[in-house]
Amino acid sequence: MATEFPASVRNFQRYLQIKTMQPNPDYVSCVEFLLAQGDELGLQGKVHTLVPGKPIVVLTWPGRNPDLPTVALNSHTDVVPVYEEFWDHDPFAATIVPDSGSGEHRIVARGAQDMKIVGMCYLEAIRELQRTGVTQLERTVHLLFVPDEETGSEDGMKKFVHHEAFHALRIGVFLDEGISNPEDAYKVFYAERAPWWVRYTAHGNTGHGSQFINHTAIPKLLNVVNTLLDFRAKEEQRLLHDVKEDGQSRLRLGDVTTVNLTMLNCGKQVNVVPECAEASFDIRVCPTVDLVQFEAWLHKLADTNDVQLDIIQSYKGKNLTPLENNPWWECIQAASKEAGIALDTDIFPAATDSRFVRPLGIPAFGISPLRNTPILLHDHNEYVTVRSYLEGIQFYQKVISALGSMK
Repeated sequence: MATEFPASVRNFQRYLQIKTMQPNPDYVSCVEFLLAQGDELGLQGKVHTLVPGKPIVVLTWPGRNPDLPTVALNSHTDVVPVYEEFWDHDPFAATIVPDSGSGEHRIVARGAQDMKIVGMCYLEAIRELQRTGVTQLERTVHLLFVPDEETGSEDGMKKFVHHEAFHALRIGVFLDEGISNPEDAYKVFYAERAPWWVRYTAHGNTGHGSQFINHTAIPKLLNVVNTLLDFRAKEEQRLLHDVKEDGQSRLRLGDVTTVNLTMLNCGKQVNVVPECAEASFDIRVCPTVDLVQFEAWLHKLADTNDVQLDIIQSYKGKNLTPLENNPWWECIQAASKEAGIALDTDIFPAATDSRFVRPLGIPAFGISPLRNTPILLHDHNEYVTVRSYLEGIQFYQKVISALGSMK
């Protein structure tokens, strides 16, 4: 006999089946689906198109007291590309697969973890609250569904936070995505590392490969590369060797700065000394680092070695939400305790849309309702279990109710 699942599971499948994959996401179908979900729940729906073809959907559940700062529940609608040949199932079929070993059922789809589970949990949690007779909370709740987070948010949240429509929401607290946790707790991210993408370009003399040619591009560039890789090694050692008495590291990935050499370009023919050489780095800077000093160091590295620095992407805002004496955080903790779910606070090692919100003075917390779950975002065969999804709905029922009831 086939296993019967709640209607909320089918809704999740429908959302996952919408192919919002970069670089050509189907935002039209996505908007239609989200507005229809909002209509079912009696939510006020608005679509803001700041960039053609990049819609931002806002679903609003009005509160009793419109003067109070609101609760924002954010999620992005786009997903990253897939290599279909490495998937066991169609990544956009949202197939439910039984796991004979655990007895669980897996929902296999691109975006299952990152981050359509979160957006659907918001909607289904409100549906459950309404089903129990809750027609209104004290505070207004806004559900934000934004585009292009997976490509840097240039046409999504980065623009939206400067728009009058965003400021009109009067947000008091902002919830966003987290990441799955193989251990028995939900990760809660209160800060993020700053993404810096940089490219160094060296120019020099060229000529025949049989000669001793001085002042060429590659040695200049190698000095930069070696300096950055040496810094990388020191940060890695700090992460690995700053340990407590029990042997566990005092630091986590978000507590250090990572550097990765991601692109190298030079040369046109093996017997021609190249005139130009380029190296690109993905740097994620710990939130405790002085970003002004860090940028100055990057420029000094370029000047010292006679190379050009291009900062492809940088982030200079304050990307940390204090937890001490924070009533929003205390409210989330209490709701989680009531739901019977442990929380584990951390610094997010990558970047989310919260990085555009925290500098505005809005407390932001990244939570994905995934515990005892391997980290599979951007990976082949991405999945969540039906149990995790249903538990996430119950979790957000508690959290939304608690945050929305704060006076």
